[in-house]
Amino acid sequence: MLYTELFHSLESARWNMASDIPWDQYDASRLSDEQAMTIKMNAITEWAALPATEMFLRDNRDDSDFSAFMSIWFFEEQKHALVLMEYLKRFRPDLLPREEELHAVRFEFDPAPPLETLMLHFCGEIRLTQWYRRAADWHTEPVIRHIYDLLSRDEARHAGAYLKYMKRAIGRFGDNARAAFAKLGVLMAASSRSRKPLHPTNLHVSKEHFPNDTIQSRLPDPGWLERWLDEQIQFNTDCEARVVGGILRNLSNLLEKKLESVADLNRYRKTLPAV
Repeated sequence: MLYTELFHSLESARWNMASDIPWDQYDASRLSDEQAMTIKMNAITEWAALPATEMFLRDNRDDSDFSAFMSIWFFEEQKHALVLMEYLKRFRPDLLPREEELHAVRFEFDPAPPLETLMLHFCGEIRLTQWYRRAADWHTEPVIRHIYDLLSRDEARHAGAYLKYMKRAIGRFGDNARAAFAKLGVLMAASSRSRKPLHPTNLHVSKEHFPNDTIQSRLPDPGWLERWLDEQIQFNTDCEARVVGGILRNLSNLLEKKLESVADLNRYRKTLPAV
């Protein structure tokens, strides 16, 4: 089981909110209202690990190994929400998310093919790793810079964990898994052409709640994500290239195929059976 291995590896890298955050280094003069508001939005977005976990457990009832891993992923993602809220509680309590704002992002996602969902979240973790690195650079207050650096490292480890389950899936399902990963890889790596930052939190997931069926649409400020990326942390084309490069490098190793561009990946996808 991968769960046992991942438990130990992630446990050894886990940070402590009480002892590993330099709370005493907080500098109020270096935190703007604009920056503080983005922390609130990130905290609420991280809370959406709750409905995502419910989705994973529902759609992977036949996979106890992966479902057990969700206990780790869910804990660490909710901890991200918690540390951001603890920061606000200590230093900007006026912006601490209300319970109803957190609960607003909890709704049932439609069932989806597990392999495609796995790939979607793998790509999401790669993207979030880069988003949080930029956030750490953009912020000027030292404590929140440190927090975003920790979150970024966690997301990178989560991507690595998902990748292990993807490798296992290829061993079990062969070309069906390869086709699912290539299909979602083309979608997630082509966001520069769609001019939309594709991530699980801004994709539609429920016909019943459409169009209010993305995590971002349920935030207090639904337009926040695009402003955060374009105007605040300035996630530009070079940053996007790092996301795409990370997806392609990992898929090249996973699929044992040299993939230097989205076009290469799309050509490879067409050689596989449709899923």
